[in-house]
Amino acid sequence: MSRNAVNIVWFKRDLRVEDHEPLARAAADGPVLGLFIYEPELIHAPEFDSSHLVFINQSLAELETALGARGGRLILRHGEAAEVLDRLACEIPVKALWSHAETGGMVTYRRDLRVASWASRRGIRWHEFRQDGVIRRLKNRDGWAARWRHRMSAPSIVPPERIISPAFVCSLPILPCERLGLERSKKTDAQPGGSTHAQETLQTFLHRRGVNYRAAMSSPLTAWEECSRLSPYLAWGCISLRTVYQATVSRSAELRSDERVGNAPDKRWFGSLSSFGARLRWHCHFMQKLEDEPRIEFENVSRAFDGLREKFSRTEHAAERFSAWREGRTGYPMVDACMRAVCATGWLNFRMRAMLASFAAYHLWLHWREPAIYLARHFLDFEPGIHFSQFQMQSGTTGINTIRIYSPAKQVSDQDPCGLFIRRWLPELANVPDSWLAEPHRMPPEIQKRSGCVIGKDYPAPIVEHTSAVAAARHRLTLVRREPLAKEESRRVLNKHGSRKRPDRRRRIG
Repeated sequence: MSRNAVNIVWFKRDLRVEDHEPLARAAADGPVLGLFIYEPELIHAPEFDSSHLVFINQSLAELETALGARGGRLILRHGEAAEVLDRLACEIPVKALWSHAETGGMVTYRRDLRVASWASRRGIRWHEFRQDGVIRRLKNRDGWAARWRHRMSAPSIVPPERIISPAFVCSLPILPCERLGLERSKKTDAQPGGSTHAQETLQTFLHRRGVNYRAAMSSPLTAWEECSRLSPYLAWGCISLRTVYQATVSRSAELRSDERVGNAPDKRWFGSLSSFGARLRWHCHFMQKLEDEPRIEFENVSRAFDGLREKFSRTEHAAERFSAWREGRTGYPMVDACMRAVCATGWLNFRMRAMLASFAAYHLWLHWREPAIYLARHFLDFEPGIHFSQFQMQSGTTGINTIRIYSPAKQVSDQDPCGLFIRRWLPELANVPDSWLAEPHRMPPEIQKRSGCVIGKDYPAPIVEHTSAVAAARHRLTLVRREPLAKEESRRVLNKHGSRKRPDRRRRIG
């Protein structure tokens, strides 16, 4: 091995220098070259959107600056990962490959197998490290939470002060959407990428915006400001989960200290930070499911539900329902407003995401896979392990979770009673009186004309009738759950993926 051999740090969904173990270890071992690859199979995957690329590019620009300030370099290449690495190894002597391990979709899994094969053929060691609480080759969930907490409590990795990088290796510029065959992003209100924005978002949440988090997280009105809004930065690795966890623990301790000396902090902080901390654990809990069983990206968690929706989802009737759902014209204002909001901004709070998935699965009786891919493309914070696990949970195909069917009308009265959120995204309902906003199709004709919203013309009638659609869905699911295979699968799924807490099997309409 040449003394001038270079360590390649492969950046993927870890676009930062802080708390970055591969970078720190590689820099301590010799010269380092940072590498990011624009991979066509990822960029043109059905779950990728041009808004993702905009966020990535913003993050890359900041990462390039951060490495440069330490004497390092980030080079950008385009192509299949193993082929790019092979060409790079022909340009410079490569000592080792360093990266974070991923729990991604099947595309990245197969990509990593090809990279591992390449490294083996070349005699190049590939060092992988975890940046989350997911455990590879986990035998069972016993003790998982303690192991998660241990990882999150370990000292953060200090970034290297000085990086030595070869200056002669060529690099592409940051590639915009047009250069990669993508349409320009239409999400003009999406969050910007980069570690600086991630850190600012964390600090404003922990010190100002998050005080009412527990109460505010459910409404699309208040959640926009009072949820953490850290999910895109965690998904693309602009900040590490450990950094967020430790900052949350530190802030809780600070508030407790203030309380002990009589400074009387706002009591809402304690419940809000506790709820937020629980969601940080859930983050990895759901990712662990995909790590343990990669097929759930494509197949029902419980095989007892195979065939439940597949036949209907292939019909023209289902295609019409799916089009109405994704275009925000179902005739249910909260559903339509949420869909239009996420398509414009790339973000939506958890309860409203759950409602969109639930509506597609129960009211429209659509198989979860196609709606999940559509929203994956529009969520700026798309994280495969969380996304597919959650979508199946909200669609009733896990066999172990509560059947949660949301009433869109009730969500209006509970979460947006004055219609501020709905009117923002559905201007055709701007003059509809508050009392009719949850179900505008029930307005008498004279009120429809007076409000400038004639149902069937200015705004669609409901695509399905709520009560009968819910009753039919519940009946079908109940029949499946009574079958011996469903009970057997439930035990298997609980043993493999359960959180080790007693499952809540109550059925409810929220």
